[in-house]
Amino acid sequence: MPHESPYEEHWLSAFIDLFSLCRASADEQVTLLVETLSRSVNVTLAGDALKQMGVPFDTVLVASKPATCQPIIRSTGASNALTREAEALQKLQSSDLVIDLTVEGLMHARETGAILKSGARIMTISNEHPDILARLRPDPVMKDIVKTAVAACRAAGEMTITSPAGTDLKVTMTDTATVGVWGWTDRPGTLAHWPGGLVVSFPRAATCNGVIAFAPGDINLTFKRYFEGTVTCHVKDDFITEIQGGGTDARLMKTYLEGFDDPLAYATSHVGWGLNPLARYEALTMYDKADLNGTELRALAGNFLYSTGANEFAGRFTEGHFDLPMMGCTITLDGTIMVRDGVPVA
Repeated sequence: MPHESPYEEHWLSAFIDLFSLCRASADEQVTLLVETLSRSVNVTLAGDALKQMGVPFDTVLVASKPATCQPIIRSTGASNALTREAEALQKLQSSDLVIDLTVEGLMHARETGAILKSGARIMTISNEHPDILARLRPDPVMKDIVKTAVAACRAAGEMTITSPAGTDLKVTMTDTATVGVWGWTDRPGTLAHWPGGLVVSFPRAATCNGVIAFAPGDINLTFKRYFEGTVTCHVKDDFITEIQGGGTDARLMKTYLEGFDDPLAYATSHVGWGLNPLARYEALTMYDKADLNGTELRALAGNFLYSTGANEFAGRFTEGHFDLPMMGCTITLDGTIMVRDGVPVA
């Protein structure tokens, strides 16, 4: 007989693993941030996991809000759930651990800086089907792998990305903000997301230049589709100045970006690469679009992740956002190869 639980037990154990690594405890103020369109099964799993751990929590529920732009907003990491929610923001700022269950996530939200400055740590649970989260449950081994990559980025003066398709991008890394996400956070004033396993750098203004050439098999996570044709983007001082390509992929990118009527939508958000060997390349083909946010593909080991849109470290906020994992690239830091032909170098 099928059981009556709304979820599988191994999903729950993955949430318990996560909160254990976050050091959630009864001595802290733990708050679930939920919006009306949050994935209900993940909200239930988070609450039940904390209860099983004996950790009290409060829930802050806010209304999901429409986008202020014409293009359809998906998978941006820039939730507007806290817009005009002063009381909710104050509650989050008084928390020790914020469990972020918003649809888009707080990674690039305008209010995130204030929450982190208050000393709270934010654990963003990506809006994925719990089967995805359980497959990519946090692994303590990932922390050292990611921290090694972060240290290399922070010590570098220049990142270079090349590919057989024609990518030739250079990013000045001096004084660039680099963050690593291994899948959990246990330190005040930090944000992590699950699934994790990647390193990303947020270039300073006017430090990213060159050509990005997307080839069939690369991924557009905003559209949740694999590239079927070739698209070439020219980048000058962080901004995409030209998009070339005659197929559907180029047309979709052009139309989508034009719809924001915002120059910042064309700007570089962050660059980096995935490090999680559990992430599966074929994941987009295995789930309905409504069942995944695509964070797994951001962490896919060896992908070069180029993203456009909001870059809070350069003072840029916009609703436009692309996350674009690219396969088969070579990434170097000051000439040292970090990823060779899409494979991380140990």
